[in-house]
This record gives sequence, structure tokens and C-alpha cells, in this order.
Amino acid sequence: MGKTNFSFVKEGIDLYSKRLKHYIKFNIFELPDIKGVKNMSAEVLKYKEGEQFIKKISADAKVILLDENGKQLNSRVFAKEIEKNMIQSVKELVFVVGGAYGFSETMYKRANSKFSLSSMTFSHQIIRLIFAEQLYRAFSIINNEPYHND
Repeated sequence: MGKTNFSFVKEGIDLYSKRLKHYIKFNIFELPDIKGVKNMSAEVLKYKEGEQFIKKISADAKVILLDENGKQLNSRVFAKEIEKNMIQSVKELVFVVGGAYGFSETMYKRANSKFSLSSMTFSHQIIRLIFAEQLYRAFSIINNEPYHND
């Protein structure tokens, strides 16, 4: 949800996006912030954000929420999860970064899995960069390239 406003974050995301396109078809979709949130409860906001996500995600996509209550994986296990999806011929794998209050029940029901990148809390802008780097790292592990060190 929302635009990436920090130039250093955008530059990092652009760097890893270009690197990822060497391996896969990779796209980032930023959905516009919901308007008029000052008078909105967190539940209503999550619901409205969820509606936007659902409209954007194709019906046959496998959806993984990046959620604080998701399963924490190290980089090698995450790479194995990506590789497993490739072997299973998953055509579209969608990772979703939610808004400030997380996801609506609709999104949790739509999701196939939940992963957590850390037990710490990060802004939705920073987590995009961290995730882009981890996704690139996963593909370097899958392809036995010398980016990841144990």
C-alpha cells in the first residue's frame, strides 16, 4: 500500500528489481493510499485496503502475505520455498506488503501462506527493499551463485 517516497529505498528496489529480471518476470505494484483515513477505524482501513489488493490479484495467483505473525524463514529455506513453487509450476506468486495495520480477514482468507521477515517492525517502504534483496538472494542461492554466504 502506498508509494515509495524515500529515494534511497526506491534506488535499492530498482537495483534488485533489475537483478531479479535476470531470473524471472518480476513486477512491483504500488496501490494508492486510501483517502480520508483520519476518521476511519483500523478495521475499516484494512477492509478497504484488502478490497484494493483483491482487485489487483488474479484468481489463480498463489498469495503470500508478508505478515508479522507469519512463519520466519532463513534465506536458504526461503530459497527452497521459491524453488518448490517453481517446480510445482506456480505461474504467479504474489507477495503482499500490507498497510500500517496489517491485513483484513478477507486477505487472510485469500492468502496461501504468511511469511515474516523479522520479529521487528519495519515501515512498509523499508520492508519492500528488504524483501526485494531477500528475493534476489533466494534466486542467487537457487542458481548456486556467489552472493549468499553461510
